[in-house]
Amino acid sequence: MKFFVDTAEIDAIAELNDLGIVDGVTTNPSLIMKSGRNILEVTKEICDLVDGPVSAEVVATKAEDMIAEGRKLAGIADNIAVKVPLTWDGLKACKVLSGEGQMVNVTLCFSANQALLAAKVGATFISPFIGRLDDINIDGMDLIADIRTIYDNYGFDTQILAASIRSVNHITDAARIGADVITAPPGVIRKLAEHPLTDKGLAAFMADWEKTGQDIL
Repeated sequence: MKFFVDTAEIDAIAELNDLGIVDGVTTNPSLIMKSGRNILEVTKEICDLVDGPVSAEVVATKAEDMIAEGRKLAGIADNIAVKVPLTWDGLKACKVLSGEGQMVNVTLCFSANQALLAAKVGATFISPFIGRLDDINIDGMDLIADIRTIYDNYGFDTQILAASIRSVNHITDAARIGADVITAPPGVIRKLAEHPLTDKGLAAFMADWEKTGQDIL
């Protein structure tokens, strides 16, 4: 499974990237706003930092404008994935941009039918939003499973990018089902390393070590 980090904060991306666990980055208008940076400037900095795809989202709502914005964003770096919403206009934009050889991430997916359409128009990534479905008492993992089945049935190349990740359990479940990619905030990715029994065991080891009076260095 590929790990994308869902943020526009350079320091957080750099820390995870140095560990070798960042396969890409996703951003959106809300994350750009939180960073307080210019979208073109911060996106270029992220693209220079990581080797994998960096999703940069259009803000237009009409296909022709999305295409123009997508081309502008694609000009930032070779590893840009233009992010478009899963609307009819977004699908039109995806068809054009993907036809030009551009990576496209179709976002805000909430149904298997939407994911099927995205694959048909050549999306590189489909981003089903797990957490937002959970918020309205619909199991987001059921959607991941449905998309996985449909894509496997017909050999679609579109990668399932599980988004709106809220917990480490979301990541585990998405991996079990077979999502190609997850994108999560830095804090959630860090929590993957945590377990209370690890903390308990380490505390016991350190207490015993202190009793030896020894020093390795």
